[in-house]
Amino acid sequence: MSSASLIRNPFRVTGRQVLPGFALSLGISLLFISLILLLPLTGLLVQTSGMSWAEYWSVITDTRVLASYKVTLLMALGASLANGVIGLLLAWVLVRYSFPGKRLVDALVDLPFALPTAVAGITLATLFASEGWYGAWLAKIGIEVAYNPIGILVAMLFTSLPFVVRNVQPVMEDLNSGDEEAALSLGATDWTVFRRVVFPSIWPALVIGIALSFIRSLGEFGAIIFIAGNMPYISEVTSLMIYIRLQEFDYAAASAIASVILLASLTLLFLVNIWQARYLKRLKGIA
Repeated sequence: MSSASLIRNPFRVTGRQVLPGFALSLGISLLFISLILLLPLTGLLVQTSGMSWAEYWSVITDTRVLASYKVTLLMALGASLANGVIGLLLAWVLVRYSFPGKRLVDALVDLPFALPTAVAGITLATLFASEGWYGAWLAKIGIEVAYNPIGILVAMLFTSLPFVVRNVQPVMEDLNSGDEEAALSLGATDWTVFRRVVFPSIWPALVIGIALSFIRSLGEFGAIIFIAGNMPYISEVTSLMIYIRLQEFDYAAASAIASVILLASLTLLFLVNIWQARYLKRLKGIA
């Protein structure tokens, strides 16, 4: 084999590919998906299948459960929107500026992925308690974070921030600086350049990051229960209601409540994927 053909395809040796073929790769992928993803979902459906529709509806529309839906949705929405602003700003700083400790800040963005959520919850509860480092200062102005609904918001902010940063950051790195320079040379202000040149290119990634942040917040448990206070009708999230039903050995009710969160998450993921596919298709059509 010539060296030129080897350079063109470094994974091909003596006419055969080193990497597995399509059939083997697809088989391994489907097996993994079936064992890790589909099998647990099947178990969830089996648990709920033993309930009648009336029983299922009674469980998921219980007043305490409905209150947990409201708390979870409102706090998740607030956290994802706040992360949209904070994550965009953080991605902008990491991409556009060089400063001492930049690599450390970039690594810290992924800390919520590496840190166990229970550890994060205990740490946040300690920091934001009335005697904590942050809580003591906030208490002076009448703001109580720990053991209140706002604690849920803080925990969701912490655990879901990387989704926004890591979606926006690579898109921002690939932007053509020539377009911005051209706009500046034509007399545009910095804000106009961002609004008319930069933002139209990054907003799809920002929307997807916010959506993923919202979905992540819907199912958060470990970081929340230590800081929320877990007061019925006030600071109980849906994941805690699932845990409570499991402690009561009511597996069918726990599965029913979990199915609501699962359906909401899958629906949002499905809609985001459809929107992304259509957006990319429209971009290809324009190009």
